[in-house]
Amino acid sequence: MGNIVNTIKRFLGNKNTVTILAVIAGVIILWYFYNSRVNAAITTIRIPYAIEAIDMGSKIEADNIGWKEITKTTTKDSDIVTTMAELTDKYVNRGTSIPAGGFFYKSQISDKLPGSYTKDIPEGQTKYNLAVDSKEVGNSIVPGDYIDLYVRFIDQDDKVVWGPLINSIKVQAVLDSQNREVGYDSKAGTVSTLVFFVTDDYNRILMGAESVKEYKFEFIPVVRGKSYTESPGATEWGSQSLYDLIDSLIQELA
Repeated sequence: MGNIVNTIKRFLGNKNTVTILAVIAGVIILWYFYNSRVNAAITTIRIPYAIEAIDMGSKIEADNIGWKEITKTTTKDSDIVTTMAELTDKYVNRGTSIPAGGFFYKSQISDKLPGSYTKDIPEGQTKYNLAVDSKEVGNSIVPGDYIDLYVRFIDQDDKVVWGPLINSIKVQAVLDSQNREVGYDSKAGTVSTLVFFVTDDYNRILMGAESVKEYKFEFIPVVRGKSYTESPGATEWGSQSLYDLIDSLIQELA
């Protein structure tokens, strides 16, 4: 027994032996990781796809679902739906559609029938339609964006007043001149109106200024950066003094 132990000690104590063992261990590790990567690359799973195109607002029916095999790595860190359970009793979201042969993505489906934006008005708020110049706005504002609303007008002394009236307003819809939703309706034309929800105070000021022609009130939506929409603050008056001035002008001519 002692001879065997001594033999093993001498064997392991030999530098050449240690080097050979290290090389062998390295080769085994490399083979393991290589084999794992190869297996992951060739391993396939079955995922659902749309046999025919499915329009927005439509319920996803089993008869319209086929199955394809794709490599498992394709779905890694992706939004692709991989099971039938994720599509059961689901609808296609507003603003999107599933093309024929296309996969389903989680961001494209909803567990409830997508309704009109007017059905989502919070309690205590009302819908306000802001007429805009399509040449100025273009395609720079889409539903879900947060904007600031500036106002420009002529005061009692014939001076131009300009400044932020409301900060951080969420755009609910972008409409054309026929009230069709731009970006959602394929027949929609150029931008004509921005729709957002406001409280009674905001609505009173906006509607009041809109009805007063003497001061030539003009409202200008200001687009902010991506981070502004991703982390919006609370909707609030941009300038209380500006609000007070507009309010006084409206009351004066009421």
